Order: sequence, then C-alpha cells, then structure tokens
Amino acid sequence: MSPQPAPVTFEHLRDGLGIGQCAPRLSWQLPPGTAFQTAYELELDRAGTVHRTGRIDSDGQNLAPWPDRPLASRERVTIRVRTWGAGDEASAWSQPSTVEAGLLDAADWQAEPVGAAWHEDPDSDRRPSRVRRDFHLTKPVAHARLYITAHGLYEAEINGVRVGDDTLSPGWTVYGKRLRYYTYDVTAPLTEGANTIGAWLGDGWYRGRIGFDGGNRNIYGTDQSLIAQLEVTHTDGTTTTVATDASWQAATGPILFSGLYEGETFDARLHDPAWSTPQHDDARWTPVAVRERDPLTLIAPKSSPVRCTQEIPPVSITPTGAGRHLLDFGQNLVGRLAVTADGPAGTTITLRHAEVLQNGELATRPLRGATSTDVLTLAGNGPFTWEPRFTLHGFRYAEISGWHGELTPAHVTARVHHTDMRRTGWFECSDDMINRLHENVVWSMRGNFVDLPTDCPQRDERLGWTGDIQVFAPTACFLYDCAGMLDSWLDDVAAEQLPDGTVPWYVPVIPGGPQWTPIQPGAAWGDVSTLTPWVLYQRFGDLELLRRHFPMGRTWVDLLERLAGEDRIWDTGDQLGDWLDPIAPPDDPGASRTDRYLVATAYFAHSARHLSYSAKELGYEDAAATYGRLADEIAAAFRGRYVEPGGCMTSDSPTAYCVALMFDLLDGDAQRAFAGDRLAELVLGDDARIATGFVGTPLICDALTESGHLDVSYRLLTQTQCPSWLYTVSMGATTIWERWDSLRPDGTLNPGGMTSFNHYALGAVADWLHRTVAGLEPTRPGYRTLAFRPRLGAGITWAKARHETPYGTAAIAWEQTAAGISALVTVPDGCEGVVELPGCSPVTVGAGEHRIDSSALTADQAA
Repeated sequence: MSPQPAPVTFEHLRDGLGIGQCAPRLSWQLPPGTAFQTAYELELDRAGTVHRTGRIDSDGQNLAPWPDRPLASRERVTIRVRTWGAGDEASAWSQPSTVEAGLLDAADWQAEPVGAAWHEDPDSDRRPSRVRRDFHLTKPVAHARLYITAHGLYEAEINGVRVGDDTLSPGWTVYGKRLRYYTYDVTAPLTEGANTIGAWLGDGWYRGRIGFDGGNRNIYGTDQSLIAQLEVTHTDGTTTTVATDASWQAATGPILFSGLYEGETFDARLHDPAWSTPQHDDARWTPVAVRERDPLTLIAPKSSPVRCTQEIPPVSITPTGAGRHLLDFGQNLVGRLAVTADGPAGTTITLRHAEVLQNGELATRPLRGATSTDVLTLAGNGPFTWEPRFTLHGFRYAEISGWHGELTPAHVTARVHHTDMRRTGWFECSDDMINRLHENVVWSMRGNFVDLPTDCPQRDERLGWTGDIQVFAPTACFLYDCAGMLDSWLDDVAAEQLPDGTVPWYVPVIPGGPQWTPIQPGAAWGDVSTLTPWVLYQRFGDLELLRRHFPMGRTWVDLLERLAGEDRIWDTGDQLGDWLDPIAPPDDPGASRTDRYLVATAYFAHSARHLSYSAKELGYEDAAATYGRLADEIAAAFRGRYVEPGGCMTSDSPTAYCVALMFDLLDGDAQRAFAGDRLAELVLGDDARIATGFVGTPLICDALTESGHLDVSYRLLTQTQCPSWLYTVSMGATTIWERWDSLRPDGTLNPGGMTSFNHYALGAVADWLHRTVAGLEPTRPGYRTLAFRPRLGAGITWAKARHETPYGTAAIAWEQTAAGISALVTVPDGCEGVVELPGCSPVTVGAGEHRIDSSALTADQAA
C-alpha cells in the first residue's frame, strides 16, 4: 500500500468534538517522502452518506477550506484525505478523523443558569454549592453529549463518575460578551434506568476576588450558576434532553471556601461520595434559583482547556517541627498538591505555597494578597486522597503542617496545570547554563498560559497583560501550538477595545488602580492588536486569523494617528516606556533611561508598518499603501525628533538604539551602522550586563546581530553577573523572573511590590536562541519555506532545534568538527529550505533529511 497522509485536523484544535465553526478548515501532513503536493481529494461521511470532492488541484494542506455544505448543530462527519505528488498516482487514504459540531445556534439551548437559592452576602467569602438532578432513561443509550458552562467554575459528575479531565473550566473570557462552553462525550457513565447528574461549583474569575490592592468581588455577577444540557440519543433514534432548570436541586458540599488567590478549604467529614448517584442522601438539598444568560453569548472553545499535564514528586522533605514539613519540588511550577493523608476525624492539614525561601522559610511577601493556602480536614475513616478543585498556585516550595505520621514522597505530588497545548519546539546546545535558561522559558510559558496569557501565576494579579504577550509571542509560537488559545484571547482583546480604539493594558479588563483605570492607550501594550496577529500568521500560516483581527489593529493605529497629530510624534499619555529597566527603583518600575515617548513613537511606526504588511497579505491594496505611507512619515518624524545630527539618539540608551534598528526607523546604511556600533559600545561599556527592560530586551540580541556585532550579542547572552539572563540561572532560577534582581546577589528578595519569580516576558530571548544559535526560522508563513542559518559564538560547539510546523518536523543539529561545521537539517514534506552555514554560500534543499558539511561546500565553491 502506498503511504498515507496524516489524519485530518480541524482549525487549531486537538480534536473535533464540539467545534464551534459550521465550516471548519482542514489540515493534514503529506505522506512520508512526498516532496510536494499537487492535488488532494477529501471524502466526507455523513451518517453513511459519502461525498467525495474529486481531485482538487492545489498545494494547500494547511487550513484548507471546508469542501461541502456547512455542518448543522450536533452533526458528526468523518473525513479522510488523499493526495497527489509529482506523479499521477494518488496516495492511500488517511485514517479517518471525526468532527462534530457543538450547539451552533442560540435556539439550540434549553438550559438556564441554576444555582443556590439561599441568601448570600455578596461582600463575603461565600461557601460554594453543588447542584444536581435525578432523571430516568427508559431506553438504551446509543450516545450522549453534555454541553456545559457556568457563571463561575464547574466540575461535573454523572452517576459518580467525573466528566472530563479539565480544570478551571470554562476558563476566563469577557463573560458578558463571550462565555465558553465545553462538549463532552458522556455515553459511558449513563445507563438505562435511574441516573443522576451533578456539578461542583466555584467562584473562579466570575465572582471571586480578583485584582490588586485587595481585589474586587463580583466583577461579572453575584450568582454562582451552572448551565448544562445533557442530550441522550437512544438506540431507536429518539432523544432525551436533561437541561438545567427549576427542577434541579442545590446544597452546600465539603468545600467551605475556594478562591483562585486564597486557596481551598475542604472538610471531608461533610463529603457524601454518593452525592451524584441515584443512591444519594436527599437531606439538605433544596430547589435552585433560575437566573439568566443570553445564549447568543455562549461560544465553543478554540483550543484545549486547562489540564494537569505532569506530576512532580518532591525532591526533598524536611521535617521542621511536630507535624510540619518543608517540601522542595526542585522546579517552580503552577498547579496544586495532591495528598493522601490519614488521621483522626477533625485532623486539619494545612498546605502553604511559595516560589522561594527566605531564611529557610516560605517567602510569602511576593505573593502580596494571595494567601495560597489549602486546608483539608479529615473524616477519620482511613487514607483520603485529595486535591483542590478551583484554585492554582505558583510554587516550588510547600509547607505541610498538621500531618500525622511519616510524610514520604508517596503521600504528596505536585500536579502541574496549564492550557493543554501541544508542545512543538525544542532547543539544546553545548552550554548547560543556556539550556537551563531555555528550560526556564518553557516553564514560565507553561505556568502563565492558564486559559489566557498571564503575567504571573502566583500573586494577587494573574492578568492577561497585553504587552507581555506582545513581546513573547514569537517564542511562544515556537514552543507550543498556541494559535487557538491566542486567537481566542485576541477575540477578547477586540471585545474589550474601547470605541475610540484604545486597547486595554490587560484583558479581560477588571478594575485597577489609578494607573490602570480609566484605560489609556499605551505603547508596546496596545500594539498587541497589530503585532501579535502578524506573528501568529507568520508562524501558523492562518490568513483568516489575520483577517478577523485586522479591524482591531486598524482601529488602534487610527487612534494613534489622531493622538500623534500631523507631526506624527506620539508624546502624550501615561506611557510605561521600557518597563522594568534594571535601573528602575523597586517602587518605580517605569523609571527608565529611555524616553518613554521615543518608545511610543517607535511603536506607532512599527504598528503602522505591520498593519500595512497585513493589509497587503489580505489583498487590501489601498490600506496597505495608506499605512505604508503613514509608517514612512512616522519614521521620518522619529529621526527628526530623536536622532541627533551626529547619529546619537536623544536617549543614548541600548533600548533607544534597539527600537531604531529593529523597527527600521533610521535612514541609510551610515545611520544604521552608527546605531549598531553605538549599541555595541554601550553594551560593552557596561561589561555586557543587561541595561534594557520589557521593550529593549526582546530586541537587543537581534539588533546587535543584524548590525554586525554577533560577538557582543553572545557576550550579553553569556554574562553571569547581575543583571543578566544567566545571573538568574546562577542563582538557581527554574523560571524567568519579573525583575533582573528579583533575588539579589546577597540572597535577599527585591523589596519592590512587583517581585515575581515566574514572568515570561524577559524570556523572549529564546526566539533568538532558536533562530540564531540553532539557526531555524520561517521565511514564509507557516514554515512553508524556512532557513537554516546558525551563527556561532561564545564557544558553543553544537546546537540543535526542532519545531513541529503545520507541515511536519523541521529540525537542525549542527556541530563543529575539525574540518568546519557539519549540519543535519530536516525539511518538512511539501516545504523547501535554504541552508547557510558560516562562511558558505546558501544551498537550497527540498523535503527530507540532508547532511551538509561546510568543508564540502567551501571546496565546491572554490572549484
């Protein structure tokens, strides 16, 4: 049998169950050894009715258009693909994939929000409730689906069996406009006869305490409600629907309190294991209250939910007193502890969490108002395994107190939670400290991609800061397939964009202090609206994503044009500038050596330029020309205001030269050469220690490299004195820090109120590691063409990178040999690569593996 393509996938989802598009786009990878695709054919099986498209002449295999009539709600279609390459012979058919639509029309929803009817003080720490309903099925079950969401958080059970394995669902969106629902196959736990469905509820982001300075409760509402619709299809084709309505019941459960910042308190003495089965105890269950939700706001997910993706045992357990132990998990992570405990009834076990230690104790000051404490009270009926449901913590260390008997690694594990994205990128080199730095970047991404891209996972904040992901998006897109998650979050950015075009500092928007409320336009943060869709398009090849988010970016740039006026200089507003420049004092993180309005004007030009690029890709020729001219005008104004006649910047700082170089704001080779030389001079003048913040740091290695100072970029990378990337590694960091000196050389904590030990923004350097040290980068959207161009330095003798592109695996592994450089490169099927080893002319290669030696190339060139 001839080789077959990989199974079809749908949009950017891991599977096709409950998809929210009636015409989902299709992707596949070519049969092994296929150099390119000339045509394809799709076969669609709709409940036994088979439709074939016939041969479609096209090389498109990434996000190809839906080929048939749109899906109806609940419709299930099985799809196969076959392809043609250079010859006339078709491949074998792929293995079948199944896509099933969710509820695509508001009229499909019968469910209403239901929750506890008893009085609650909205300003108090309210006790969560559980809701349930008994029902009877009179016929055998063929299959069943549960469509479910909540005002708050939920975990559902049917007949005592947990539904799904996701956490903190339905996640955090702009709830008033977009409330995500999930679809589950619940055929297995149902039975003919008596059944019970129930759900645990939590406050979550909906009505829990969120935000700084004590936070705010009830941001989206005061109710805690479930919206669930169970649809059962019987073997005779009839259906039974069980939806949340007034017939459901509510009661408190064993969770006494749960908060995302605070932690969870659970009393096992109050837990009835049969509560979600027909054998439950009816005592204390009362009728629910029915609330309201516009079904037009219910949306299907675009990516996977949050899940536990790894379990980590403690590397050490240190007794510190009677029943008290300090645990070190060896890795700063985001998740929660699962414990198996035993003891007399009423025994209370307390779990506290922190990222670092101070004087041998948990350092909780950086958590600010997040107490991060879980409490378990035992029932006294034997070993009990427990894990909190509706909270997450950022920690490496934990303290367990109240423990009876010996505490061993068998009793406790740290369960790592984040959005369950597919890992797509890896990097390694001959320098172990750089490898640890890269691992720190990966762990910080994992810890902060919890349904949305947050700034930090541990303190009383955890918000979707727009500037952080704007600078980190290229790195994120290499490491994980985050297209669906970031696409969904950008929908929320658009939903929160103000009518005048202002993009918030963080999304979803919640009340903030005077610096953040009312919302003001801020450079580098608001530019997420133009720059991040472009990055996603470049890395994933999704033109429709670019099209959908284009209006948001256009409205942003139009706002900046009005603010800047005819002189094209954006010099107004409360700008953050080069946030967290190392010279910034602990109490003033915006104090920078770079003029904040220089940064603002540079970003104005950069956004206008990328909006022009986007318009051109989308075929909007007039808009492309208009915004291209605007970008040219801003660049000229930038030079007139911020570049002195001799070439120095008015802010003679590394960040100023970085933005001027990398945003193409300078005029001519001489001006660019001066800027590059001055940047290198400044870096070396400070002994290659970091002198940049959130804006300059993601740019500086590229600015040095592209201006002819590769050696200086490597000096910067390999510096171990504070501030530097490897300083944090030398201090034992296992994630990226918010401040360069979150932990100072003397071992004390930075006294600032913003001292996170898990903040991915400054880890944006990993994108340079991938593209420059390893030498792997896309040259056309989606890696359809790619470059292998390693640039050597710092004594690194080998490096390798691998990335799972939409078309398959791209990889490079190079090493220095006695004769030069030897590289093994892998080009995905259907793609083309260009290999450029140091000192050699570029070589074009097709799909497959290629061994290329610089000595052979130079010999051929000489001949």
